[in-house]
Amino acid sequence: MAHSTISYLWRDKKAPEGFRSGVSLHSHTNQSQETLDFLANLGNQYPLIRPLLSRLEQRSERMHGVRVNYAASYWTPPMTPKLAFDLETRQIEKLDLAPMVSISDHDNIKAPMLLRTVPSARQIPVSVEWSAPYGEQSFHLGVHNLPSARATEWMATLEEYTANPSDARLTEILRALHEEPNVLVIFNHPLWDLYLIGKERHEFLVNEFLLKNGNYMHALELNGLRHWDENRAVRRLAEKWNMLLISGGDRHGVEPNANINLTNATSFTEFVHEVRREKKSDVLFMPQYAEPWKHRILQSTLDAIRHYPDFPQGSRTWDERVYHPDAQGVVRPLSELWPSGSVPRAMSWMIGMVQMMGLGLVSGSLRMAWSESHQLRLALGEHDG
Repeated sequence: MAHSTISYLWRDKKAPEGFRSGVSLHSHTNQSQETLDFLANLGNQYPLIRPLLSRLEQRSERMHGVRVNYAASYWTPPMTPKLAFDLETRQIEKLDLAPMVSISDHDNIKAPMLLRTVPSARQIPVSVEWSAPYGEQSFHLGVHNLPSARATEWMATLEEYTANPSDARLTEILRALHEEPNVLVIFNHPLWDLYLIGKERHEFLVNEFLLKNGNYMHALELNGLRHWDENRAVRRLAEKWNMLLISGGDRHGVEPNANINLTNATSFTEFVHEVRREKKSDVLFMPQYAEPWKHRILQSTLDAIRHYPDFPQGSRTWDERVYHPDAQGVVRPLSELWPSGSVPRAMSWMIGMVQMMGLGLVSGSLRMAWSESHQLRLALGEHDG
């Protein structure tokens, strides 16, 4: 039987006691390419945003000869692999625990491979967040601790499936990953309807996927950036399928992961065995998860557009971290496509509006308006019947 425990540091300061290590799962670095498709979706959903996007698109084509292509453009989180690794490590060390950090960028393993050249991070597992198409949806699967000697080969297999998906092939791959004894496969934010296909249809696909492949999934993720209600529903989903729950912070900005796993394992491989063989998982939610969800999403958005003068060149300003094809189709940062002074006014206005929302007074007022203190009493539903 799967046995998951959930604790909350703001309720119980002693929750980490009796454990040796803390495990940070699912966080992102500037090696992760985050799609800008959501902007087009926002324009379709919210009539007030559509005119701003239209002006942005028209100016880009008129001034620079570049048609805006949301699907081919992307942004990257601000933190380099080393900065991200150090951030997660420090949070765990403050709990007087030995840190283990697994970084899982979207569909690439560049961050852990780079970090393995750094003495303090040499033992980092090779991990990835794989975007696996399934029906009209795409599921994000955390694949942790790939065998080092075959990690590149495994990535080629995952990329080939993403380009040519089929249900039968997906099951073959997941079975093969399961047969790797030291690999951990996690269904990340399983109830997040990424492509906005509708709650009912999405949940049908999730349950169909688990019916076919649940034996090869080692845990369902309680996501540190998703809402209380969604994580409660994931808890019920885990009960339905008798599956473990596990942490996954999904950090994209500069706030450390909002949850971690507690363990007595002394290596990541030993932790994998604890999850897979003993079917045991102890999740600890950090105080930042108790903040109002909308406030945290605003802060994460501000992290994405903030200026970081002390970061390495290429990660300092938002327009260095957003990429789009130029007139010849070569993907370049916006700082090169829109030199100083030529940023479309619509874009400047949108960036300024979000930054204004983050100012102390406004942010504090919004935080009070978004307060969800009543939610903290029930937490993830252990006592809600």
